[in-house]
Amino acid sequence: MNHFCNFKPSFEKIDNLKSEGLWNNDWDTSLEIIKRYKSASPHFVEIPRREKLVEVFTNFYFGGDPNGNNQNWTGFIRNEKLLVNKSFFEKLTSNQFSWGFISGAEPPSARFVLETRLGLKNPPLIAMGEAPEKPDPSGLIKLSTQLAQKSLGSDIPTIAYLGDTVADVLTVKNAQKKIPSQKFLSFAVAPPHLHSKEHIDSRINYEKQLKVAGADRILKSTNEIFDIAMNW
Repeated sequence: MNHFCNFKPSFEKIDNLKSEGLWNNDWDTSLEIIKRYKSASPHFVEIPRREKLVEVFTNFYFGGDPNGNNQNWTGFIRNEKLLVNKSFFEKLTSNQFSWGFISGAEPPSARFVLETRLGLKNPPLIAMGEAPEKPDPSGLIKLSTQLAQKSLGSDIPTIAYLGDTVADVLTVKNAQKKIPSQKFLSFAVAPPHLHSKEHIDSRINYEKQLKVAGADRILKSTNEIFDIAMNW
């Protein structure tokens, strides 16, 4: 946004927009923020073409060709904060839980974070372009079916989805509506930038929004999932 209109939105403004549950795609989120800034600004603001915004976003995020060698990437993708580490998934596996990912990120981006930064080997993944965007439940249902290796329904164990946005929560709720015989649970956690003392008030407000959206359980950290799972 700063590149196009000399405006840098606060984390709170971005979080408030995402709490609407419609903005899972970062490109569309960025474009919507610019449009709303233009509506509220007394200064002239030119709305960029989506293609141009994607180009600039990609350059900042990847810092190189997204379809090229990721060792050459120098962008934000290398240092964005993560909510989990490799041991989290090792512990899931050791406790005989199947797991996978549904991401709104492009496949090269998602693979880089999962395989290079987290060190996971070919993790199950549904990324951008491989299913409709959340909160459409198609990606969750597709991945869950792959992991279960058969159609979902009453004979399949509970499917829990852990996410950090309202769109994630609504995805689970929509999956439950689509397959009423399958039990789904929505676990939600605040995004990485809210896990600090100076953002405690914003985090509390964000967690309230997740709860209002229908989250079955708000977690203080991703590792809390293990204590919950043992009591299913």
